[in-house]
Amino acid sequence: MDALSNKIVNQDIFDVLGLLPEGFVDLLILDPPYNLTKTFTSITFRKKSIARYAEWFENLLVTLLPTLKNTASVYVCSEWCSSTAVHLVLDKLLKVRNRITWEREKGRGAKRNWKNASEDIWFATVSDDYVFNVDDLKLKRRVLAPYTDTNGAPKDWQETSAGQFRLTHPSNLWSDITVPFWSMPENTDHPTQKPEKLLAKLILASTKRGDLVFDPFMGVGSSIVTAKKLARKFLGVEIETGYCLLAAKRLSLAELDGTIQGYRDGMFWERNTLKTQKKKTPKEKRGFIVIFQRVDLNQRLNS
Repeated sequence: MDALSNKIVNQDIFDVLGLLPEGFVDLLILDPPYNLTKTFTSITFRKKSIARYAEWFENLLVTLLPTLKNTASVYVCSEWCSSTAVHLVLDKLLKVRNRITWEREKGRGAKRNWKNASEDIWFATVSDDYVFNVDDLKLKRRVLAPYTDTNGAPKDWQETSAGQFRLTHPSNLWSDITVPFWSMPENTDHPTQKPEKLLAKLILASTKRGDLVFDPFMGVGSSIVTAKKLARKFLGVEIETGYCLLAAKRLSLAELDGTIQGYRDGMFWERNTLKTQKKKTPKEKRGFIVIFQRVDLNQRLNS
């Protein structure tokens, strides 16, 4: 297993599975092709019936199960149409704990239907013995209607130099996620790239430092890059060579800049609070040094 830790494997996951050891995964993040006809560089996944997609997903999951520890957790990303199929398969093979729905603002509007602006992430575990670090997931929100106790002291919120904030427990409805766009450092040309903030929530929730995160459909490496930034081990498998190179490049950039947009000082912040976060920790000079180093490394990698 030491030979596989913190590695990218450029191969088809179905060719890799028979070569992997048993019981080495603490967290499995599955972001398989959605049940949509979509082309990923050289590979095209074609939409199937719900029953056929469920069969395809079950065959995949069955082959992955031996790699999981008894204490492992599993997160499966899905779109609305095949989400029910994913649920039924997970319920058959694992212990389903919850369904997370997150707001995905990107996408075109529809003239004869509702715009698709959300995706699901199913949470399951192998057994009843699993990790869930609720205190690492609290979200820092601005207080819109502050209230006080009988002594006039803030109740369930804090007054800070940046404003009035409250730490809230994590729920299964996420409206604080920003899909990577062109001006964000993590953005790439991958058509279905997941945000690092989203992956950070999954990794912090269900692993401890040093645990191993396995992503069989790694794409451009958002999961493994986030795992690296959070001091977890990782193994990513991806069939597209170009995506593997982008992931390797992002891992190198993470050596210089370990920040995750929307996650600061050990807590998650609600959207549109970047300026407020900077007010809290005014260390602008160090930030500029990181930016210049990142540009220099980009130039060296591209050359």
